[in-house]
Amino acid sequence: MMNKDNGTREKNPNLVENLMGYIDTRIDIIKLEIQEKLKASFVGLLHAVLLGFAAFMSVIFVNIFLGLLLNHLLGSSFWGFGIVALFYIIILVVLVIGLDKKVFNNLADKTFDNTIYKTDKKENSI
Repeated sequence: MMNKDNGTREKNPNLVENLMGYIDTRIDIIKLEIQEKLKASFVGLLHAVLLGFAAFMSVIFVNIFLGLLLNHLLGSSFWGFGIVALFYIIILVVLVIGLDKKVFNNLADKTFDNTIYKTDKKENSI
């Protein structure tokens, strides 16, 4: 019987060591997954910021061009910019007064509908 107990005692430390090693490995895997997600988020954010900046600058310069073109066509030094500004004021009034937030909520619902479940399905199919 002494042999049986000694054999069991020798196996238990190995089992505990294996379990601790498994737990450490799982923690390392979770840390790596978090690091990968943070890296992907950072790259996505940086891309979005640069894309937004380029789009903003494009809109600004197109509007300046349109204002100068209208000035030239109208033979004025300010009416072209006034027409461009009036266009944006009309858009602002329509957004503030006439457009309900439900339109944007419906768009967001369609865009983000079940995205959590879609990613779960992709991960489970792999």
